[in-house]
Amino acid sequence: MNRRWPALAAVAAACSLAIAGCSSGGGQTAKPTTAPPKPSASATPEPPATSPFTGLRHGAHNPVIAVKIDNTHEAHPQAGLTKADIVYVEQVEGGVTRLMGVFSSHLPSKFGPVRSARISDLHILRQFGHPAFAYSGAQGKLKPDIKKAPLYDVSPDHAGGAYSRDGGRTVPYNLFASPKQLLKRAPKASRAKDIGFTFGDAPAGGKKVSSYDVRYPGATFGFHWSSKRKKWNVRADGSADMAAEGGQLAAPTIVVQWADVGRSRFHDFLGNYTPLIHSTGKGTATVLRDGRAYKAKWSRPSESKGTTFTTSDGKPMNFHTGQVWVLLASKKPHVP
Repeated sequence: MNRRWPALAAVAAACSLAIAGCSSGGGQTAKPTTAPPKPSASATPEPPATSPFTGLRHGAHNPVIAVKIDNTHEAHPQAGLTKADIVYVEQVEGGVTRLMGVFSSHLPSKFGPVRSARISDLHILRQFGHPAFAYSGAQGKLKPDIKKAPLYDVSPDHAGGAYSRDGGRTVPYNLFASPKQLLKRAPKASRAKDIGFTFGDAPAGGKKVSSYDVRYPGATFGFHWSSKRKKWNVRADGSADMAAEGGQLAAPTIVVQWADVGRSRFHDFLGNYTPLIHSTGKGTATVLRDGRAYKAKWSRPSESKGTTFTTSDGKPMNFHTGQVWVLLASKKPHVP
């Protein structure tokens, strides 16, 4: 027999007693290590955030930049509008229109032609918090209003390096800007937030329509339903409204927001008064989606709030997901 075994056995016994003493002495008991519980297979994951401007799963928290774009014949085709989340149509002097594109989900390489600001722009923009605002010039009386407005001014006066002239177009219809470069000058621009839009299934009812026209004193917009594209093709003054990038402008949701339009305290060098669009308060609207026209109501309690749209029975007037056009059209045929 090996004489080392008794000695080894004694050592093993001593070690066992020492371990037992450590586990019971001084009231300290070693806690067993356990693996964290596995998530339940039935747990429902949270849905990804969606953009409050389009209802789509992209750009939910991106910064907001708005740009004023010319809409006269000389300005066509316009660049960048296919990437806009929202396109506002506003009446200006002489009864013609200009556009304000609101971008957040996607940014085009450039947008334009960039033109001058109007007082109604400032009233619309307040609902977005402190967005970046691109425009080219403003009459002297309006500049103090722009300076004190809650926005980041990224006009050529403050972000000239982001702008360039298109040699193939004539002045003033040839000024374009890079939104990515502009946002570098406005790093604290507000992120996209709820402005009242709701997206989802279409409500019951509505009238089946293939086309719908909106007339301004000096301009006309036409919207023609395309069952193939599932969008409303845009026509401007009787002609297809083409994008500079190619193809006809189109959107799945068109909102005609009937509003009071009166005189502002501003006017152009010819003496034509600048219209003032009253985008707060309450009124009626026509919403086009899925080849149908719906009667709706709109409400915006203050400039810092968004605009909600409801059906005649008070339920949310859901928009189709994607780009939204909002035409701010006068209840009256002409500005008084």
